[in-house]
Amino acid sequence: MSAATALLMILGTVPAGAESEWHKVGSDAHSGVSGLAHEGPATDRVGVNALIVHDNKRSGQQRLSRITHGEGSSEVAPVTWDGAEPVDLEAIEAVPDMPGEYLALAGRGIVYRVKVTGSTATVVDYAPLPAIGEGDDFESFAVVAQQGRLAVLWADRGAGADRPATLYAAPLTFASWGQPLFGAVTRKAYRAAYPTGDGGTRHISDISVTGSGRIIVSSASDAGDDGPFDSAVSDAGRVSVSAAGRVRVTLAASPAVLGTYPRYKVEAVECLPGSADAVLGTDDENFGGYVRTVPVCGT
Repeated sequence: MSAATALLMILGTVPAGAESEWHKVGSDAHSGVSGLAHEGPATDRVGVNALIVHDNKRSGQQRLSRITHGEGSSEVAPVTWDGAEPVDLEAIEAVPDMPGEYLALAGRGIVYRVKVTGSTATVVDYAPLPAIGEGDDFESFAVVAQQGRLAVLWADRGAGADRPATLYAAPLTFASWGQPLFGAVTRKAYRAAYPTGDGGTRHISDISVTGSGRIIVSSASDAGDDGPFDSAVSDAGRVSVSAAGRVRVTLAASPAVLGTYPRYKVEAVECLPGSADAVLGTDDENFGGYVRTVPVCGT
């Protein structure tokens, strides 16, 4: 059984391409899902593991957890953060072809490279994102591997009708001592097709990229710690990386809304490898966090 198939079975006992129900994985404002990275199969090979980040800000609060999905049960276990303590983690992504290595992004633009071994995540190094704009507030991050090259996408989330999201893209390499290094930056404005209409709309709350380069984004509306919330997942466009490392992003003139999720604030979308399905995670503030599987990634 593949890890993707296992996760689909666990989150609602559904076949590939079908939707599951929401499953609660956090109970309060400190345990919601701000970002999610598929980690691999669980130790019993029946379920799967996923890492989730929490947007906590105070010293000593939980930054990282692992969700283990087994048959008929879901468990959340803390992962110890060892190293410089981030403030407001909002996204996490696996580094392709580097087992156990992840990049986690804080809301103000610091990227942490961590090595996860068992129940400990050790900080290897960290660096600021390039080209941070005035007022930028980041909730999304995706790593793209094409043509033997790496690139990253991230976005200022935007705010309502007057501030669309700004989607950034850049080549990614690593220094010999582990620090993330970013190449030339491109940027494009993105406005969500749904939800719309108020100052609480976050046009991009997370990003995932399919194997063929489709850019899948979540968008969310947040009226406060008690909601109401609203969310959608959309097909935003495409990204490609050349053999020379040049990154090209083409955004859709009219993004296709692939699913809407009233009453939930989706802040994590993770396309599963080799599958048309994604895992969504929510940070519903005082109501905690939820996950579910939806068929939005296609090819």
